[in-house]
Parts: sequence; C-alpha cells; structure tokens
Amino acid sequence: MNIDFEKTDGLVPVIIQDVQTLEVLMLGYMNQEAWTKTQAEGKVTFYSRSKSRLWTKGEESGNFLYVKETHIDCDNDTILIKATPVGPTCHTGSRSCFKTNFNQNFIFELEKIIGDRYDNPTEESYVNKLRKKGLNKIAQKVGEEGVETVIAALNETDVDFVNESSDLVFHLLVLLREKGKTLADIGVNLEGRHR
Repeated sequence: MNIDFEKTDGLVPVIIQDVQTLEVLMLGYMNQEAWTKTQAEGKVTFYSRSKSRLWTKGEESGNFLYVKETHIDCDNDTILIKATPVGPTCHTGSRSCFKTNFNQNFIFELEKIIGDRYDNPTEESYVNKLRKKGLNKIAQKVGEEGVETVIAALNETDVDFVNESSDLVFHLLVLLREKGKTLADIGVNLEGRHR
C-alpha cells in the first residue's frame, strides 16, 4: 500500500476501529517509521506529536491495539486500522476516546462475551450450562424463543415483544458459536443475497 506521507508533512491521520463492534476507538498519527513498525509487529504504533517520538499504544498500560485489517483511503493519505483492543483504548479508561453510545454495537460485544464464556467456562455461566446440554438443546431453545417471539408480536405488549426478541437473538448467538459461525458470516451471506 502506497501512503502519501509527503502530502501532509510526513504525518497521516490514522483512524482506529474495533474490528468486531466497528466502533471508532481513537484517532492518531503515523509517519513512515510508525507505519512500518505497525506492519512488522502487528500492534498499532503512532508518532506522538507531543513527545516527538514513536509511541506504541499500550506500551505503558498494556492496552495494546492488535492489527487485524488495514485500509488506505482513496487519496492515499489516511489510514483505517481495524484492531482488536486489549482493555480500554482511551487514557481516561473509556473503551473509546469518543463519547458515543455503545448500545448500537452491543450485539457484537455480546457475541464476544459468549465466545469468552466458551473459551473460559465457569460453573455459574448460563452459556456454559447451555453448552453442556449440547447442540440439540441449544437449537431447541432457539426454536422455543422463536415461538415465544411470534406469540409476543401477535398478542402481547411491545415490551414483551422486545424481551422475547432479545431472548431469541441471545440464544441464536449461542447457537452460532456452537456451530463455529459468527455474525460476520451472517452479514456476508445477507450482503450476497442483497446483490
């Protein structure tokens, strides 16, 4: 990828986006050296304008940003990095440097939480209890929640409908994880159908 560092006096803006939730986490700047180091190490390194040196995000806090995808804009002077954050991104302790609502992305965070429950099971976890019952029980639970969602849509309040729909989506996320699939797989499939 050819980035035009000269167009902006050697520094280009870099937008960091959570690869899973798509939330914009922060904005920083890179020079050629920071870009090269980021590509080589797989961790985001910026050029700190205030310290006049390279700065790897997380070098003091341990809250690294692991690079998953990089994209260059159409003018070759801005970088978009989709990353997996370790801990909060902002120095204030917030997950993002921007004060945006998180609820629109929470379904992706929930998918990550379910994955963590699979990878690090605990006895008290509902996901773990459901997982122990196996694929048939998980699939059956999705069916039950689907029926309850239909009943709520036809005969109950909007609050009941939203609650039942939430139960359905939660159990579908567990089923997706059980089958080794993700919301991204569903998104790609739906996008393909749209064409």
